[in-house]
Amino acid sequence: MSVLTLRLAGPLQAWGATARFTRRTTESAPTKSGVIGLLAAACGISRSDDEQLKTLAALRFGVRIDQPGTRLRDFQTAIHWETDKSMPLTERFYLADAVFVAALEGDLDLLTHLHTALKAPVYPPFLGRRSCPPAHPVDLHLHPDKNLQQALAEEPWQASPWYTRRHRNTPLTLPILLEAPPDSPDADTLRDQPLSFAAEHRRHALRTIVRRDVDIPHPLAAPSPPRHDPFAVLPEEDA
Repeated sequence: MSVLTLRLAGPLQAWGATARFTRRTTESAPTKSGVIGLLAAACGISRSDDEQLKTLAALRFGVRIDQPGTRLRDFQTAIHWETDKSMPLTERFYLADAVFVAALEGDLDLLTHLHTALKAPVYPPFLGRRSCPPAHPVDLHLHPDKNLQQALAEEPWQASPWYTRRHRNTPLTLPILLEAPPDSPDADTLRDQPLSFAAEHRRHALRTIVRRDVDIPHPLAAPSPPRHDPFAVLPEEDA
């Protein structure tokens, strides 16, 4: 197995797993369905092509929270273009100033194809919603012969410079969310496994998630001072 890593950073992100009428929420981390949709768009896969979606959805997914951001709530209005009537007021939630490392585990040839597509996408990538473009190219690295946890532990910290400086004296232990078998201990579930993106019958199944922590080297960490030995100045005695 190999792993493809992505950097998901932008002024706003929105990773909704549920939507109830006029209330559109966001999860605290990217969803698998959102990231698979981003990759499908980069490859030019049609929303109605469930067979190609099935290939991407079979990839194992994980995400590392490098910079959690803050949650924002926005009220939006719209006008129906044909009737000129006001649409219902909608309540939408976003993550501001967040940075994540998403990872997908699977066949190296498929991941190489996706990595190439991200460098010249057919359709532009968005961070969950069309109103949320990324601040940087999303492709990071290919990690041959690695699993999800190894790749997420080896990828350098991707937080913004101001956030990195603010936390220079903080031990750098980052949470990761890994896709896991249904019988995993301490697991949670989320209706986030994409089955179809077709507009007439969007469908998602449950998937299992476990939370782990990884220690990442801090790029601004000061080197440890040498250990003081009070006897080092004394002359050595001959045996």
